Amino acid sequence: MTAADSYDVRDPELPGRLLVAERDVLVPLLRERAEEDFAAGTCCPGWSVRDVLAHCGAALSRVVEGRFEEGVFSPEANDRDIAEREGWSVAEIVDEVERGMGAAGGVIADAGGALDGIALGEWVHAGDVREAWGLPGAYGGSQLALALPLLAHLTHVRGTVPLHADLDDLDDPLRLGASSGDGPPARYIGGATTLVRLYSGRRPPAGTSYELAGATEAELNLYA
Repeated sequence: MTAADSYDVRDPELPGRLLVAERDVLVPLLRERAEEDFAAGTCCPGWSVRDVLAHCGAALSRVVEGRFEEGVFSPEANDRDIAEREGWSVAEIVDEVERGMGAAGGVIADAGGALDGIALGEWVHAGDVREAWGLPGAYGGSQLALALPLLAHLTHVRGTVPLHADLDDLDDPLRLGASSGDGPPARYIGGATTLVRLYSGRRPPAGTSYELAGATEAELNLYA
């Protein structure tokens, strides 16, 4: 990828590839954990690991089944989805996540881009789980090569502040946000996982070193 890449051309299969690739590493990780581990708190206020996964499974089931009533994915709707799964076992919640990550890609591909952000959100939530458990690879790992192009495309479509990112762990720079602005793009220098954290509203760990000029962290947050 080069600085000239704008990701204005959508790859309809990319969200599904990300979901399936993440499923194949996340689900085995979930199935090997003790049930009490799912009570651990996450960076999502008030949500345990179990709650995050219940939300993920519910969101994916809605995509697969085409259930998008008014207010869907609002905080209130998310809390209702989690509450509806209070009586489920951890295994049942993981089963729903596994099914959804495998089945949602085709629906997302056919939606013309309207649902692409859900795939990225599911991958970010997988990072929330890893961080809650102190595991490596949160907001990075083996799926970063799929997640970054999807992130770049979403920021382009949503017209966020133009940003040129020089990533410590990639050879080529990445351009995100709107295709043009009134002046030069904002600049980011740092790690790719830190960039993902900023765009998803996750606070980087204390002591993380990065440079951001021409934009604020709040302006990058896709979920604000």
